[in-house]
Amino acid sequence: MMEENNLARLGGSLPVPSVQELAKGSLENVSSRYLRDDQQLPIIIKSDDNIPIINMESLVFGDEFEFKKLDFACREWGFFQLINHGVSDSVIDRVKKDTQDFFNLPLEDKKKLKQMDGDLDGYGQAFVVSEDQKLDWADMFFLTTNPPYLRKQHIFSHLPQPFRETVELYAAELKILALKIIDFLAKTLNMDEEYIREMFGEGTQAMRMNYYPPCPQPDKVIGLTSHSDAVALTILLQLNQMEGLQIKKDGVWIPISPLPHAFIINIGDILEVNKYDVTVSFPFKKNLNYQIVTNGAYRSIEHRAVVNSKKERLSIATFYSTKFDRQIGPAPSIISAKNPAKFRSIEAADYVRGYFARKLDKKSYLDVMRIENSENPAS
Repeated sequence: MMEENNLARLGGSLPVPSVQELAKGSLENVSSRYLRDDQQLPIIIKSDDNIPIINMESLVFGDEFEFKKLDFACREWGFFQLINHGVSDSVIDRVKKDTQDFFNLPLEDKKKLKQMDGDLDGYGQAFVVSEDQKLDWADMFFLTTNPPYLRKQHIFSHLPQPFRETVELYAAELKILALKIIDFLAKTLNMDEEYIREMFGEGTQAMRMNYYPPCPQPDKVIGLTSHSDAVALTILLQLNQMEGLQIKKDGVWIPISPLPHAFIINIGDILEVNKYDVTVSFPFKKNLNYQIVTNGAYRSIEHRAVVNSKKERLSIATFYSTKFDRQIGPAPSIISAKNPAKFRSIEAADYVRGYFARKLDKKSYLDVMRIENSENPAS
């Protein structure tokens, strides 16, 4: 079991101060390490258009129009809001309250669950790889939640109640939801259902709980640096009604207004790495022999989090991916002289370790994965 648990050691992050504690002081100006003039933050263009809204009940009933909306959302946006998703309001309200209560604990109590050297699970930060690196204006609590043998018991078994019970309940609900979404995505692309079940059925799941304190200079810091997610699918729950998530579309940043009790879903890099062109047709065909993920039809999208000067913002990003012992990359069955592999093949665990060993930087990790790039993605 110890060997299996070591499989989930994804790499660590250098320790950083608690931003929540910094924000409690009477700050007029923030430390230079948080000032993000290095990014030259683009001007946000407000838009009346928000990301598409998908009704899961309609997908369950096989509504062809809703499936076309889902396909459009994934191709054109890489993001959508999901309503009528089947996760009860009571579970959502419970995880919101218990997560807020966790971040409201005294710092010394949260430090009892701090990250250990070389590991991400726990209270701290991610993607900090040097002492002179610019920092995000946020605190993080990271948990590997599924499969259960990958959980870090020195963290998980010491979660305060009722927080632990809530996390287990929420993780179980979101695993079911993630697999339903992946199944619907497979149907929009006429993909082999048996292959999808094998690829994702007992995949890895992790949660990143985010606390973004108010900042006296919100236009000069960033809550979470622009990036795309390395995983297959991300399910985001906004815990309070403070905007902060922005996605990059057509060269501009678009703020997302979360709907109450909805989830914000986005496509991750793993669903882009396996590229191949197909034509989507309706109604859906069964038992096709595509051994790929999304055929490159769906792309991961850059996104970031910003902060404000008035109020904290909290969110939980739940990441779902393949099993750690699976290969990430183009399936051999689709490689040919006319369709050469564009990305390396690499074991999923090494792929994720390579992602967390770097600073967040837009979609640069996919460039590392490209075959023409000589850099080792796991270094």
